[in-house]
Amino acid sequence: MSSTRRRFLRNSALAGATLAGGAAAVHGCSPASNDSTSAGAGAASGQASGGLPITVAGYPYDRVAPLMDGRVQIEGVDLEFEVSSIGLMNEHIFGGPQTREMTEVGLHPFMLAYANEDFRGYNLIPVFPLRTFRHKSVFVRTDRGIETPEDLRGKKIATPGYSSTSLTWIRGTFSDDYGLDPRDVEWIVSSVSSESDSGKTSSLENFIPEGVPISAGPAGVDESELLVSGEVDAIFHALEPKAYREGDPIVDRLFTDPRTTEREYFARTGIFPIMHVVAIRDDVIEQHPWLPLAVFNAYSEAKQLNHDLMKNLGWALISLPW
Repeated sequence: MSSTRRRFLRNSALAGATLAGGAAAVHGCSPASNDSTSAGAGAASGQASGGLPITVAGYPYDRVAPLMDGRVQIEGVDLEFEVSSIGLMNEHIFGGPQTREMTEVGLHPFMLAYANEDFRGYNLIPVFPLRTFRHKSVFVRTDRGIETPEDLRGKKIATPGYSSTSLTWIRGTFSDDYGLDPRDVEWIVSSVSSESDSGKTSSLENFIPEGVPISAGPAGVDESELLVSGEVDAIFHALEPKAYREGDPIVDRLFTDPRTTEREYFARTGIFPIMHVVAIRDDVIEQHPWLPLAVFNAYSEAKQLNHDLMKNLGWALISLPW
């Protein structure tokens, strides 16, 4: 056996063990249906070291897994990681008990709470667990002649969360790049989402501005049903709606090759949209002013570990060819 082959097998075994821990976190820590997750089935914690006890909530991303399983430590901290969904995490700090010292939070709901409700309970640090492009998040009926964003003018668009971060990015992009103002369409806010993994919609995800034509959809009818029935012409949704996932021919993405569109957008603007950010409770920062930098460094280290793994062995360990 050559030294190169031995090295590959050794590295594969090590990476496999790493991924196994991450997979256990992902499959054993699905977003909670309530906000009372505790260490165990829905939480992971690092090794106790007598440091400052900190509870943080978030999604079990691969780039955060090293914090969850203890490979990366926050200096001076004993960390307990609770897995939750973004709606529940938002509500926990905006209208809930605020028992968590740290949490992932939606960027735009935080901005709305800060600007309109004098919210000052938490401070953001420049750690962005989720960044993604949103051209992929626009779905249309295939029988309405909608081939470009401009064709949406005068149409009805359904969404489960008008003021969510993802929808805010879409509206801003469509306004800047295609001249489609939010007042140019009629918005229907569905009472439920067809994608259960999206979790609860927080109150600040439906903060309705004046002058925009918005109405509530029928009770119990999700955005996918509204599109299939013909009640609306399009959907703006962070996740794929049920009808699209099931292959209904009446539904397709507006941008049929979103990867190409999103790459062009990035090349032209340099913007990689921020969806979620990490927040730390103000009183904890006041008592421990060293904490934000320690948290930033740990998240950065965890991200770099995942980046190195994907760069060196990602092709062998995941199902995607590229």
